[in-house]
Amino acid sequence: QVQVVESGGGLVQAGGSLRLSCTTSGLTFDGYAMAWFRQAQGKEREGVSYISRSGGFRSYADSVKGRFTISRDNAKNTLYLQMNSLKPEDTAMYYCAASARVYTTYLPRFPHEYNYWGQGTQVTVSS
Repeated sequence: QVQVVESGGGLVQAGGSLRLSCTTSGLTFDGYAMAWFRQAQGKEREGVSYISRSGGFRSYADSVKGRFTISRDNAKNTLYLQMNSLKPEDTAMYYCAASARVYTTYLPRFPHEYNYWGQGTQVTVSS
């Protein structure tokens, strides 16, 4: 069966960095667009960053643009999120997701467009 497992979360001070990883199994990794979502306590799940199947196209939420970088290694079936200059408002559970949807001009952006999800990894940024 398909497994999606996130790692790399933790507690960090404001201004610090973390690198999240997401490993997958049971699916053809390079056949899926991938994304990172996050959900803060009491808030709706929101998209953070998205990447195409080849990794050639990436997009970011305005709130993280210039601070976060999404990447993928298709040979290792792994997705990454490098998070720099972290802020307390980045505190959330971060989820990795895989989408089989293929669009010609944009990446899937909404949770319902994603087929597989991990259990999440907690990121806490202290002020």
